[in-house]
Amino acid sequence: MLEFWTKTSGTWINIATVLIGTGLGLLMRGRLPVRMQQIITQGIGLITLFIGITMASSLTEVQAGQIDGVILGLLAIVLGGLLGEWARLEEMLAAIGDWLKQRFQGKGNFTEGFVAASLLFCVGPLALIGSLNNGLTGDNTLLVLKAVMDGIASIVLTSSYGMGVGFSALAILLYQGGLSLAAGNLAQAIPDPATAQPVLLVTGVGGLIILGLGLNLLQVANIRVASLLPSLFLAH
Repeated sequence: MLEFWTKTSGTWINIATVLIGTGLGLLMRGRLPVRMQQIITQGIGLITLFIGITMASSLTEVQAGQIDGVILGLLAIVLGGLLGEWARLEEMLAAIGDWLKQRFQGKGNFTEGFVAASLLFCVGPLALIGSLNNGLTGDNTLLVLKAVMDGIASIVLTSSYGMGVGFSALAILLYQGGLSLAAGNLAQAIPDPATAQPVLLVTGVGGLIILGLGLNLLQVANIRVASLLPSLFLAH
């Protein structure tokens, strides 16, 4: 049996980089004019769109009998969105962000930063496959790579949204840490997570959600991305 630290080391490293990045972002934020903060947010929005498109392309590799992966992705997004709206997930996640904002005296776009960072850092193949590898073999290579990327992103996000980004570490702890600890059971259902059809489908649907987040960051649309989260579970 792998020890607790060995199974979850990548998650703790990821949390550390996000917190360090948030601290650096807060130092930068007070020194940047508004127009520079806006261009940073737009840059994040563009790269988020690219990540979303790259992930969503996984749907073209999915085939369930005669049903195409794009159709499966559409069904998952629509049905998941309906479930999310029924459960009022958007309001629930915003309420958590608002509570944290009041509890820790956050300012500005605290809730928006918490929600955006939590979704960006937790929805993606690196979080899923990296957590499974870490929990099964103790190999945290993928999560360390993700940690570096998240740390850089948190600097930029914090410079625009503020300290709410740092609290996304709670979402990373619950999601990645939970996956790593449950990896033994998940491995029996997903023997090869890198090529398994369910993982490709989840990655594609996650990419569509990330696309929505990117459009929100660019203020092109106002997509209720939190309400789409049940789509990830339906995609399994």
